[in-house]
Amino acid sequence: MLSYDELTSPERELWDAFPEGRHVDLRTVASGDDWVAEGGHRGPGRTVRAAVIVALLQSANAAQPGAVACLRLAGAQISGHLNLAGAQIAHALWLEDCWFEEGVNLSGASTQSIAIVGSRVPGVEAGMIRIEGRLDLRRSRLERGSASPFHRRVTALSLINAHVSGAVNLNGAEITAPGEWAVSAGGLVAEGGLYCQDGFVTHGEVRLMGAQLPGGLHMRGAQLERPSQRGVALALDNAVASTLNFSDGFIAKGTVRLRGTRISDNLTFEGAVLKGPPDGNGPSLAALLMQAVDFDFTLARTPSGAVDLRGAQVAYLHDNEHSWPEVVELDGFVYGSIKADEAGGRREAVGRQDSVAHRVAWIRRSPGYNPQPYEQLASWYRKAGHDDDARRVLLAKQRHRRQTLPPAGRVWGHLLDVTVGYGYRPWLAGIWLLLLTLLGTLSFDSHSPKATKPGEGFPFQPLVYTLDLLIPIGGLGQRTAWYWSNDALQGLAYLMIAFGWVLTTAVIAGVTRVLQKS
Repeated sequence: MLSYDELTSPERELWDAFPEGRHVDLRTVASGDDWVAEGGHRGPGRTVRAAVIVALLQSANAAQPGAVACLRLAGAQISGHLNLAGAQIAHALWLEDCWFEEGVNLSGASTQSIAIVGSRVPGVEAGMIRIEGRLDLRRSRLERGSASPFHRRVTALSLINAHVSGAVNLNGAEITAPGEWAVSAGGLVAEGGLYCQDGFVTHGEVRLMGAQLPGGLHMRGAQLERPSQRGVALALDNAVASTLNFSDGFIAKGTVRLRGTRISDNLTFEGAVLKGPPDGNGPSLAALLMQAVDFDFTLARTPSGAVDLRGAQVAYLHDNEHSWPEVVELDGFVYGSIKADEAGGRREAVGRQDSVAHRVAWIRRSPGYNPQPYEQLASWYRKAGHDDDARRVLLAKQRHRRQTLPPAGRVWGHLLDVTVGYGYRPWLAGIWLLLLTLLGTLSFDSHSPKATKPGEGFPFQPLVYTLDLLIPIGGLGQRTAWYWSNDALQGLAYLMIAFGWVLTTAVIAGVTRVLQKS
């Protein structure tokens, strides 16, 4: 139990101010000469023991009638371990521009609002905390402290399974745990949202797996760095949020992982830079099974690593010329519509043919052959009323598939492509038929054939004879009535019959495929 006589001068000032909620400011100047980075050298005149703060928050000095007790302290050096683990804290805590010699332990505590602003803290352990207000760590420098007895990982800020009724404000904070977890907040519930903007910087992994953020995650302009050669900069697996904002200069040096994340409104990377792991072994964005309404992927620069969207579902996709790296995983990716940015708009203005080629090239960035991305793109074109573009996409799908077939299948595929465009260009059959009919008519008209039964049947007609050779089903009575003594013309007749069968088979196969897809 602390005695008032044992308190130092700054501790007595804080003790006396607490019942009335008065602000104790130990800062000597308002300029940059008193910056927190120079802390640890303030001397006994500005040092407050952590035990004094704990005692006050546990009602060691009762509030005065008509006043609201509150601990408000600025510019102090706090010695000792501020340990409030499991405490029931009935008073608000505001610490500004303070230097902590040891970490802060708030795990399992229940409290009102907590603010540790502009301070240097060697680690904050706040797992399982319940805050009926907000958690404010703006502009603070949090560094890796000692490992928690429950977790082998060393974390600069732990909010595992924490519940905050208001917002968690980390704007301007710098959190450092190289090679480890800078922020470990799996299962965090922040009803007012999580704000990591205005110069927010981390050195180490940020883990928000399974977090629930009804107020969203706001990382506009944040810089996340995974100092190790490989690894994840931000892990949001299976999180639920109203919005995820990674815009306006957001930089991630390491993988951004959104596996199974559900966003009820918009996910934006507008103006972001995704550098991926430094060693290049890993994706820049891994968003498998992610769900969002509006997905804005208009980046400032092309990602260094792959983008994995397998199984993701979005209603609206926005992209630009910097969106897609060399490898894009698209199998199972479903979208309602695609909207290109201004550069994409100029590309559309050239003509839909160029747009289709651009989108097909996008699909071809996906390793191997998967039919679903082609079917999805074709479906979007159909819904937009561009059936011709949809057929171009499906034709590209068949050409890609052909590369995976054995030699015989590739030969047949080439034949289908040349003759009828796999059924998506049936007018090619008419061109072939016209060319073959012209060739046969001119060739057979220059010579006279011999009748199979002299004096019977219709006179020889080169055009009708050629059509009779090319049409394998039925007959016009010319093919069986005449034959050639000239070997070259007889060979041409056999060739015409073969072409007729091939052309007919290709047409039937192609048209059948189209009808089945329809």
